[in-house]
Amino acid sequence: MSQTVPQGVTGGGGVTHVFRPRVSRPAACFYPVLVLIPLAAETDRLPAFHLSTVFTAWGADPVLITSTSVIAGLYLLGVWTLHSRGDKWPVGRTAAFVVGGTGSFYFATSSGIGTYDDTLLSVHMVQHMILGMVVPLFLALGAPVTLALRTLPRGPRAGLLAVLHSRVAKVLTFAPLTLALYVVSPWALYFSGWYSATLHSDFQHEMMHVHLVVVGSLFFWPLMGIDPLPNRLGYPVRMLIVVLTLPFHAFLGITILGQSKLIGGNWYPDLHATMPWLPAPLDDQHLAGGILWSSGDLIGLLFFGVLFVQWVRSSIKEGQREDRRLDRLERLEQAQARRPTPGAPD
Repeated sequence: MSQTVPQGVTGGGGVTHVFRPRVSRPAACFYPVLVLIPLAAETDRLPAFHLSTVFTAWGADPVLITSTSVIAGLYLLGVWTLHSRGDKWPVGRTAAFVVGGTGSFYFATSSGIGTYDDTLLSVHMVQHMILGMVVPLFLALGAPVTLALRTLPRGPRAGLLAVLHSRVAKVLTFAPLTLALYVVSPWALYFSGWYSATLHSDFQHEMMHVHLVVVGSLFFWPLMGIDPLPNRLGYPVRMLIVVLTLPFHAFLGITILGQSKLIGGNWYPDLHATMPWLPAPLDDQHLAGGILWSSGDLIGLLFFGVLFVQWVRSSIKEGQREDRRLDRLERLEQAQARRPTPGAPD
């Protein structure tokens, strides 16, 4: 995080609005990110964080804006293609992907959460839960693969089908592997030098955001999604796997709560020296552990509820299909009974 802020332009109410460049950290050079935030006049520090700051300290990251806009735009183009030829696409799926998926990603990385994600570990932990659980859930519920299969031309559609049936896809959707990645990844992030490296490198910081979404998607997409992915499991097994993940976040959060060694090394103490409003780094770390503990259980219950609803709907549809099959058999039997037997007298 840069601690240098250019000369501001004083606005109304004695507040100076400045563009605060998030320039490269010492380890790497990535891209400039201009964050429009209100700062007290002639200061080079972020203002104190409040809940309202989440909705007022927005960033203007061209890469994030472009990538989320392109992904959401391609999805909406697919929906428009379907509607233009008279086919229907559920509004709920569109809202899940565009608002809940790409919208949540942009909110977590460009709102005040993104502005303060390397200033307060507790804020970063909120971002972690959104990127690792909420975003993958809503992206999966949007069924983008199904939409692509219904709208792509023959050549690209054949290529997508080949990818879905490839060995790579089967490995990446293999439940034991994705479960291991999902469980081990946060431990590796916070209890190695990985997280500290993300604080000193813009590139690694942004790649961490992508990593959280990718790992979460690999784990939850086959469990929650509607798309025709390989290695799809039955609903009882899916429910069991989700239940098994609930204690994972609790255990990780409790471990962080009870730890006296600071995550991130000297990063947060150094920031505290320049921004006295910051809480003691260890207190904020304990708060981060509590957020991970509580929110993990809450979001896990959300997953559980979504799976349960999907299971009920699937059972209803299966029952309807079975009813139709039995009705067809009954009609065939009645038709055969009405036919005259060959050789029988009239």
